[in-house]
Amino acid sequence: MAAPDGTLNCEDFSMFQDVLKVMRNIDDRIVHSLNTTVPTVSFSGRVDASQTCRQLYESLMEAHLSRDRAIKTCIAQTSEVVGQLREQRAKDGDNMTTVKLLRKEQTKLKLMRSELNVEEVVNDRSLKVFSERCRTHYTPPTVK
Repeated sequence: MAAPDGTLNCEDFSMFQDVLKVMRNIDDRIVHSLNTTVPTVSFSGRVDASQTCRQLYESLMEAHLSRDRAIKTCIAQTSEVVGQLREQRAKDGDNMTTVKLLRKEQTKLKLMRSELNVEEVVNDRSLKVFSERCRTHYTPPTVK
């Protein structure tokens, strides 16, 4: 999940969500993209619909993989922090600062993991819309 300046920001969950929102633009605009690029039957001779659908599919897959990698990277980083804080708490269980920080990081980790579920829904919705509109023009390769 590259932020606008190219750095990965997993510390602030709000920033994490903001970057994901920007990264989900292609999925949010899939219907518009299909309506403006895939021709209806009456205009099918003017545009190569199979090429257009293929390019859109490749863009979707690239966006999906990029977001998946970003979310999983942040989950891994936050999991590591949680593990370190657990060790620290085990050594010094009376330190309330450590306990509070651990709870905060655990909550953030839980929220990041829930983003994987959101991502699955977004991806499924986009692929369904894509399939409905492009099924006669382009068949994506099957994933093994």
